[in-house]
Amino acid sequence: MIHHIVFWKMQPTANGLSADVNAAEMKRLLKTLPALVPHVKTLEVGQDFNRSAAAWDIALYTTFDSAEALQAYQDHPEHLKVVAFVQSVVATRAVVDFES
Repeated sequence: MIHHIVFWKMQPTANGLSADVNAAEMKRLLKTLPALVPHVKTLEVGQDFNRSAAAWDIALYTTFDSAEALQAYQDHPEHLKVVAFVQSVVATRAVVDFES
């Protein structure tokens, strides 16, 4: 199984909206992907509530049957639409992909 974990820090404002509003929209968009992209085995997304200095704002955890399925997800047009929005509202991103 392939695990794909992503963390984002939001821009304070982007597209004329606050980080909290953009984070909520980002979370909503990410949650639509399992129904649109057949390669996603599981998807969980959450917004940090702790707000510590070390915290990231949004976390995404997804699983895939193979590295090829992860790549197909990353190249899928519906995923790329979400990526475009995400890139317009985030400041930084970290990712880890691993196999178990």
